[in-house]
Amino acid sequence: MATPPGDAPPLTAANNIQPFFVLHKAAAAAASSVPTSRARRRIDASLPSSPNPKSAKRSHDVDCEDEEDSALYERLRLEAFHRTWSKIQSTIDEVLRGINLKLFDQVLQWVQESFAAVRAIAEPCHSEVQQPYPLLTDVICTRIPTAFVLTKNAEFVDDITTFQDLAAHLQSNGCHLAKLSAAEFSVKHGVGGCFRSLLRQLLSDVPDVADVSALASWYCKAENYNQPIIVIIDDFEQCSGDVLGELVMMLSEWVIKIPVFFVMGIATTLDALKKLISSEALQRLEPCKLTLGSPSDRMNALVEAVLVKPCAGFSISHEVAMFLRNYFFRHDGTITSFISALKLACSKHFSVEPLSFLCMGMLEEDCEEFWHDNFESLPQAMQKYAFDLPSCTSAKNSSNSSNNMVQELSNLLKMQKDWSSVLLCLYEAGRHDKVQLLDIFCEAINPDLQTINAPNRDQFISKVNNENLSAVKSGSGQVYIAQAINAIRYLPMQTLLHVLEVWSIHLKGISEICGKVKELQSAKSSADSVVAKKEKWTRGSTGSTGNGTVPLNEKAAMLLQDVTRKCLVPVECLPFHEIICFKNVGILHSALIGNPRRMVQLDLLKSHGHLKCSCCSRSGTAVSGSLHDTSIICNLAQEYGDVFNLHDWYISFEGIINSTNSKAKRKPYRSPSKKKSKSTPEGEAMIQARFCRAVTEMQITGLLRMPSKRRPDLVQRIAFGP
Repeated sequence: MATPPGDAPPLTAANNIQPFFVLHKAAAAAASSVPTSRARRRIDASLPSSPNPKSAKRSHDVDCEDEEDSALYERLRLEAFHRTWSKIQSTIDEVLRGINLKLFDQVLQWVQESFAAVRAIAEPCHSEVQQPYPLLTDVICTRIPTAFVLTKNAEFVDDITTFQDLAAHLQSNGCHLAKLSAAEFSVKHGVGGCFRSLLRQLLSDVPDVADVSALASWYCKAENYNQPIIVIIDDFEQCSGDVLGELVMMLSEWVIKIPVFFVMGIATTLDALKKLISSEALQRLEPCKLTLGSPSDRMNALVEAVLVKPCAGFSISHEVAMFLRNYFFRHDGTITSFISALKLACSKHFSVEPLSFLCMGMLEEDCEEFWHDNFESLPQAMQKYAFDLPSCTSAKNSSNSSNNMVQELSNLLKMQKDWSSVLLCLYEAGRHDKVQLLDIFCEAINPDLQTINAPNRDQFISKVNNENLSAVKSGSGQVYIAQAINAIRYLPMQTLLHVLEVWSIHLKGISEICGKVKELQSAKSSADSVVAKKEKWTRGSTGSTGNGTVPLNEKAAMLLQDVTRKCLVPVECLPFHEIICFKNVGILHSALIGNPRRMVQLDLLKSHGHLKCSCCSRSGTAVSGSLHDTSIICNLAQEYGDVFNLHDWYISFEGIINSTNSKAKRKPYRSPSKKKSKSTPEGEAMIQARFCRAVTEMQITGLLRMPSKRRPDLVQRIAFGP
C-alpha cells in the first residue's frame, strides 16, 4: 500500500541515495553540526583572546568586504570575457560567411542552370513522374549534374561550417536539401540505409520499404515539384565507393523525372573520383569544378578582422602570436584549431589579469567615462596594482590619478588604431610579393623592433633591394616589413596607383599622412603619357630612371618607411597594455599542448588550495589526515626517490590516518540527544583498503608503476617535480 503524501517519510542518508564524488573528507571532530553549549564554551575558550573586541570585529568586516570585492570583480571579468568573445566570434562568423558567399552564389547559379538544362530536355507531367520505368534512356539524359567543391583543407573540421552554411543558403533560395555524411555511405548500412537517410530529410513519413517511388510521389506534390533536390556530401573521399556508386546508378535513371543534383566536397584533386567509384558510375556524373577560398586567404581575413583591427579591445603579445602561428602551421593547419587557441588565450587573460574587465571600455561609445567611473570605484589595493604594472613603472608616470589612467588608455586606443592602419598598408604592399598578413603581424608586434627610438631602422630598410633581400631574410628580424617596403619599388604604375588608393582608405584617421598619399596620387597626372609603358614594367628594367616611374615608386616607398617608423608602435611598448594584452605564453602552452600527468600531480599536491578548507591548510607543510586518500599518498610519495618501498609507504599512510583518528577521539563532540559518543580507531583492514584504492587511482592516472614479479615490494614513480 502506497504511503499517503502527507505521511511521506523524511529524506535521510539511507533513503536518499544519489551518485556522488568524495571531494573532501573532513575531520571526525567536525562531524557534529550542532555542538552543545559546553562544546561552544570550549570553542570560545580555545580562541585567542583579543584585547579589543571591536578591532576583531572590524578585521572580520574587512575580510568579508575583501571577499565580496573579489567575487564582484571576478563576476565582472567573466561578463567581460563573454561580451568580448561574443564580439570576436560574431566577427569571425561574418568574415568566413563573406568569404564563402562568393562560392555559395556560384553553386546557386550552377543549380539554376542545371535545372534549366534538365527541364529543357523534357518536363514530365505528374503521372509520368510516378511511372516505375524511366522516361528516357538516352545516355545524355541519365547524367546527374554534380558540383565538386575543392576545399584544399588538410582537415575536414574546417569544412563543417562551410557546408552547413551552403545548405542554409541553397534552402533559403527554394532548393530541397538533403545532407549526407560519409558515415552514412558505409558498407554496413548499404545503399538502402543511405537512401533511407535521404528520404528522412525530405519526407515527413518514410515508408517501411524505401524506394525511389516514394520520393517520386513526394516530388509530384505542387509545393515540391518545380524545385531541384540538392544532395550535399561534405566529405566525398571518406565515403564507401561501392555504396556511392550504387546510389549514383539508381538516381541517374530518374534524373529527368526527379532532378537530383550532387554537391560533393573534395579536399585533394578530381583524380580522387577515379580511385573511389567505378568508371560506369563515373560516366553517370556531369561534373562541374568549383573552388573554395584557400586557407591562407581565410587566415589573412581572420587576422585582419580579429587581431589587426581593434574589434573587441583584446590583443595578444608577440610571444603569444608566434606560438599561435607555429601552432597553426605545425599542429594541423586548421582555422578551427587557431580559433580555439585564440579563445583559450582570451579566457586565460580574463581569468589571470585582475583589471581585464576594463577591456569592455574599448566597446563603449564613451570609453573615457567608462574607464573613469570604473577606476574611481576600484579599491585602493587595485588602484595601486594598476600603477605598479611593469609598463607604467617603465614609463615613469608622474601622477597616479584616474585622469592619468584614462588618458593613457585613450592614447593606447588611438595608437592601436594607427598601428592597425599602417600594418594594413604594409600588407597591401607586401601581398603583391606573396607576403602573408600573419607574418607581418607577428613581426609588427615585436617590442624589440619598436620604431619610436630606432634611428638605424631607416638605414636598414633603405639598403634592402632585390639582390640582398635573401640575406636579410636569413639574418634579420625585420624580414617581412622590409620585403613589403621593397616591393613598392617594383610595382607597375597601374598597380601602384591602386595601392595608393587603398592606402588613402586605411589612413583616413591620420590626416597628415593621408594628405601625403593624396600628393602622390596627384603626381599621377604628370605621368599619364607613359602609363602604357609602365604596364610592361619588370624588375629587370627598374634601373632606368629616364621614364619617371622610379621617383614615384621611391616616394611611395619612402612614405611607407616614414609612416612605419612613426606609427608602427607595438602594443607592448605602451602603458597599461597589460589590461588588454595577453602575454603569458606559458599558460597557453600548457593548456594547449598540455601535460596532463603533471597537472594531475599538481592538483593532488595542492588539493587544499582548490578545496579552500580550514582544516587542511592550517597544518602548514605537514600532511593532514583530512585530505583525500589519494592526495595523502601523493604527498608522501614526494619524500622518496625513483623507487620506494611499498610497505614503508603504507606505514606512513597508516600513521597519518591513526593520528587523525586519535585526535578525534580525544576531542569528541557530543550531540544533545546522546549523552555518550564512542569513537573507535579505524580498523587496519579498512586502512589497507583505502590505501589500495588510492594507489590504484595513482596507477590509473599514470603517476606510478605497480610492483613487478621480480620486485614485488617496490613501486616506481613516473611523474616527478612539483
